[in-house]
Amino acid sequence: MTTYAPFPLIDLSGSPRERGRTHGKAAADRLRRGAKMYAESLLKSGVDWKELERRAEAMVPAIEKFDPAYVEEMRGIAEGANEPFAAVVLMNARTELVVAARKQQAAQQIAQVPDGCTAALALPEASADGVLLHGQNWDWRAECAETGVVLRIRRDDGPDILTFTEAGGLARSGMNSAGIGLTANALECDRDYQRGPGVPLPFIRRKVLEAAHLAFAVHTVVATPKLGSNHMAVSHCGGEAFGFECAPDDTFWIAPDRGLYVHANHWIADSARAKVKDTGLAETPDSIYRDKRVRDQLSPKRGKLTLEDFRQAFFDDWGTPHSVCRPPRLSNRGVKTATTAMILMRPGEGHLEACPMPALNRQFTTYTLTPDRIAQKQAAE
Repeated sequence: MTTYAPFPLIDLSGSPRERGRTHGKAAADRLRRGAKMYAESLLKSGVDWKELERRAEAMVPAIEKFDPAYVEEMRGIAEGANEPFAAVVLMNARTELVVAARKQQAAQQIAQVPDGCTAALALPEASADGVLLHGQNWDWRAECAETGVVLRIRRDDGPDILTFTEAGGLARSGMNSAGIGLTANALECDRDYQRGPGVPLPFIRRKVLEAAHLAFAVHTVVATPKLGSNHMAVSHCGGEAFGFECAPDDTFWIAPDRGLYVHANHWIADSARAKVKDTGLAETPDSIYRDKRVRDQLSPKRGKLTLEDFRQAFFDDWGTPHSVCRPPRLSNRGVKTATTAMILMRPGEGHLEACPMPALNRQFTTYTLTPDRIAQKQAAE
């Protein structure tokens, strides 16, 4: 086993610009490392820094139309970290920027490194103490075990937020004080990156976590135009949760099965599989059994599930290194990937545990958010 430093907790408050400056200053080194990593990926596709700056600025109008506060917060992050604005846009739109570059490159055979995950949630009826459980393994570039952060965002205009993300990012997975939880997994289909404009995924996730009502969170997932596919699991501590398989121009929703829901990196909704071609399974063939193995381990414990059961299911190493919990390995594209983080949550209680590189490190850190019981009740109404 190897020791990894816990993901730093950064408390944010004030205006979007002020929040950004605090974030950037506290996470400057991690942001710098992440931006350099993705900029190098773009350079391999023929996009140098000057062109990256042009493309980043070209994305601003779509982001500003979605929420101008997000542009302000990103400019604040750049100021706080003393890094170019384009570096922060890159941290929030790296998938969209990298895929667009590679689609324009003549050497089309260079594909995106899959941003994988295995996620699960249990409704209160399936848990041991009647509390909703939600978690995931995030499979991505191994370096991100040292670029991740946890943001605790105090807001004056809505629920407070606790989110795990890459340094410089506005959100990835997490919860809010109104009891809404979120995890996200990569999907791919034949419709990806063929239409526009669309909103990069981290901004959609942030908007979900800003929602004061579950209905608003669902609306954000379903109604926001996207450039590429993605799966998002949205839960509410009052006892409702859904998975959303999102193509750029369509969304397919899935309900938990007897209080349990599991999703990896392939399309599972019958309606989706009838309409889209799964183009990602060739890159992540282990998705089929990762999904099954987590479900098989959790299903017999319905009514008695705890976060410890989630932890053990996410630690599953059958088929390693192509396993639920992946140790670092070189992908077929020559990039070192791994299960970068394990995230476990009890959204209604504001409880989040995170472990960097869980295949090599078993040290979890607990992060907390004060629940708003009145808002939790209203969020379900």
